[in-house]
Amino acid sequence: MSIDTVVFDLGGVLIDWDPRYLYRRLMPEDEVDAFLDEIGFAAWNHAQDAGGSWADAVAAHAALHPHRRELIEAYPKRFVDTLGGPIPGTVAILEELHDSGVPLLALSNWSAETFQVARREFAFLDLFDGIVVSGEEQVAKPDPQIFAILLDRHRLDAARTVFIDDSEANIAAARSAGLVTIHYESPDRLREQLVEIGLLLSLRPLSPPGAEPA
Repeated sequence: MSIDTVVFDLGGVLIDWDPRYLYRRLMPEDEVDAFLDEIGFAAWNHAQDAGGSWADAVAAHAALHPHRRELIEAYPKRFVDTLGGPIPGTVAILEELHDSGVPLLALSNWSAETFQVARREFAFLDLFDGIVVSGEEQVAKPDPQIFAILLDRHRLDAARTVFIDDSEANIAAARSAGLVTIHYESPDRLREQLVEIGLLLSLRPLSPPGAEPA
């Protein structure tokens, strides 16, 4: 059965997001990872991806870590500083698929509040036929419910839909939901995999070093 729809994750696949980009501006670089571990950043952020309010999250977390209050408050206030920009090679693939008429969707773990920042920053998000944002749905990957929302809302045949994500846990959950999956590693590898399943016709020829673009 041929694949006719592509679903992209956003952070780490199309958008270079990393909280370290912000905190390296606010503290010595060699202290950033210890700080993120200290406040349990990954779980804290995931709770907001699943629909929590940043105002409530900041208040509760600052109460637990009062000596870190300013750093905790900085995250939602300066969220734009966590965005390194688009991942050009993957965005080029997205544009090629769009130009070929392939239906495109996104399924992303993202706070409903901070996703508005991404909307303003990245014009390529307009190429999607629909975007399922975990914070808006009040449930986040890898919960099976969010895959059911994606499939039902967009009337997808899971066996004809490929889901691209950089998280092994999310890939496993998508596979359990019946989706075809690609574990994202790099733009070049993704291009190879999409050629293999027939969504891109061929690999782009690489220009010799120093050659001028045609």
